[in-house]
Amino acid sequence: MNTASAFAAREWGPLYGAVRAALAARRWRAVPMTLAAVCLTALLHLVQNQPWGLEPVRDIGFVRAEDPLWLTLLRTPLSLFVPALDLPVWGALVQILLVFGIAEITLGRPRTLVVAYGSTLAGTAYARIGIAVGPDGPLGLPASDAQVVDTGPSAAVVGLAVYVCHRCRAWLTMGLVVAAMVAEVLVKNNLAGKEHLASIAAVLVVCAATELRSRRRQRLRAGSRSGAPPMKS
Repeated sequence: MNTASAFAAREWGPLYGAVRAALAARRWRAVPMTLAAVCLTALLHLVQNQPWGLEPVRDIGFVRAEDPLWLTLLRTPLSLFVPALDLPVWGALVQILLVFGIAEITLGRPRTLVVAYGSTLAGTAYARIGIAVGPDGPLGLPASDAQVVDTGPSAAVVGLAVYVCHRCRAWLTMGLVVAAMVAEVLVKNNLAGKEHLASIAAVLVVCAATELRSRRRQRLRAGSRSGAPPMKS
């Protein structure tokens, strides 16, 4: 096995093996939540592009930083599946099918939903904080961003991609995802790009906490096997 093949096996082998085995065993039944999310996103896209449909979709799924907090929290779960009006819907559908599908197989449905919602909520929270700080402060945002409609699965997709890479130890892929989001902000300095970075930051904090807890458990198990009494500080 050459160096490139060995690297690919190490970077993507566990992920590929898990996804392939699940799809081979259960086919599309392995990702029912992902398929439901794709169908819901397509349905909301069709509805909001009807002459009568934009208003009801706005009422249940549009999120803006200027909205009351309780209304934002109420709309945020559905906002993940409302595709942005200024972007092609196929992009959102492909993102959900690939990233949500891989996450559903490797993480399970409950954890996938938690990470997706937490990532989106982190981006939404950053928008409110950044606008409160103002454009002159560090990580601040202009007041006009309070009126920007914040919908779509992109923040959830980015957060899930980073979390899956951490779980599967695909460190280069994780680095590429983070680098791509940083480049997005440098090239197109808009609210969406900054929210993606906020989502990544939130997921990285969770990953670091998980890693520290895992190492602590390993040390405790190693101490119990050696028969040494636990140390107290």
